[in-house]
Amino acid sequence: MEHLDEISLTGLTVFGHHGVFDHERRDGQNFIIDLQLRLSLADAAASDDVADTVHYGELADRVAAVVASDPVDLIETLAQRIADVVLADERVQFVTVTVHKPQAPIAQTFSDVAVTLQRGGA
Repeated sequence: MEHLDEISLTGLTVFGHHGVFDHERRDGQNFIIDLQLRLSLADAAASDDVADTVHYGELADRVAAVVASDPVDLIETLAQRIADVVLADERVQFVTVTVHKPQAPIAQTFSDVAVTLQRGGA
C-alpha cells in the first residue's frame, strides 16, 4: 500500500463577497484559506518534475478564483466548493479545507472564526 504525503498551502488571502448580510455581499472582506492535500508524492520526488505533482501556484490561483466569484451565504458552502476544486485533481486523495473569516460580523471581540472540513476523492 502506498503511503500518503502532504502538500500544505496556508494563509491564502482572497477578497470575496460571501455572507448572510447585505453589507457583507456589498462591501466584501478578506477570507483566509488553509489547505492540506493528501496524496502520494513519490513520482514527483523520483522524477523531480512539477508535472508529477500538484502545482501549488496553480492550485492557489484556482482556489482564489472560487473565493473571488459567485457569493454564497455560508463559509461552509465556500469550503465545499474549494474542496471540490482541489479533488478535481485525481492525484489528491483527501483534502482538509479551512476557511477563516476574521472580519465576520460578530458583536463580541474575537480573533477569528473558521470552518474546517475534510473530504476524500471518489
